[in-house]
Amino acid sequence: MTKGACLCGTVRYEIDGPFQTMLNCHCSMCRKFHGSAFATALVAPLPGFRWLAGEHAIRTSCASKYRLFCTTCGSAAPLLGPERQLALVHAGNLEGDLGIAPEFHQFVGSKAPWYTITDSLPQFEVWPPPSQAPVVARPTVPPKEGVTQGSCLCGDVAFELDGAPIVMMNCHCSRCRRGRSAAHATNVLVALDKFRWVRGEAQVASYKVPEALRFGVAFCTGCGGAAPRLSPERGFAVVPAGALDTDPGIRPRAHIFVNSKASWFPITGDLPQFAELPPQI
Repeated sequence: MTKGACLCGTVRYEIDGPFQTMLNCHCSMCRKFHGSAFATALVAPLPGFRWLAGEHAIRTSCASKYRLFCTTCGSAAPLLGPERQLALVHAGNLEGDLGIAPEFHQFVGSKAPWYTITDSLPQFEVWPPPSQAPVVARPTVPPKEGVTQGSCLCGDVAFELDGAPIVMMNCHCSRCRRGRSAAHATNVLVALDKFRWVRGEAQVASYKVPEALRFGVAFCTGCGGAAPRLSPERGFAVVPAGALDTDPGIRPRAHIFVNSKASWFPITGDLPQFAELPPQI
């Protein structure tokens, strides 16, 4: 049995399995919804899925009926498909060894420009064959000189960053994995005086883990898409890289908190790895 929960613990469930498929999706909708470089999803038989708590706290995204989230912390919630007797769950919210690993990358044609796939898994431009599912075309955002633009999944929340951000990191801590419902978070730090809301600030909700000194997440209350979280006491904003619409011009500098990484996600490539925080960021 595998158990899962959102970041705040309101939404909880368990799955008997076995899991049938595990995949990494790089489409822009997944990136915006999770705020990460890609989403990792699993499919399991519906009869083995059980809610333990928190169904009342789940909302359907205004941007897609196939995307559900916890209204307290914004974590992605499972999607149940009675017509096919399947449950789709998000790997970042699951506990322990899942007995399966990602099998392929899909929608690599929509991959973020700041993320490089370094493993040897098969890659598909859109859906893997033999799927004939429709592809949703999303408008591109024209770049602005010296400005990085970003928005939530539904577009009601938008923001801009002036100049070069401070740093970009891949974080594998358990809180980031639950908060982003993904293999890891990729966060961009930007000085507060270089950050501005374009629209929708009032639609952004924040959640701070009670026992944490600072850790928290922010999300659009309409679509559940990841949003920046401002940290005035530290003088910067934490921006989920998956929410970016244009290339920030920097790339991840390192993997951090790798001692807490998901057992099912192997780190490949040559980026430096740190057990927890690096000496300097």
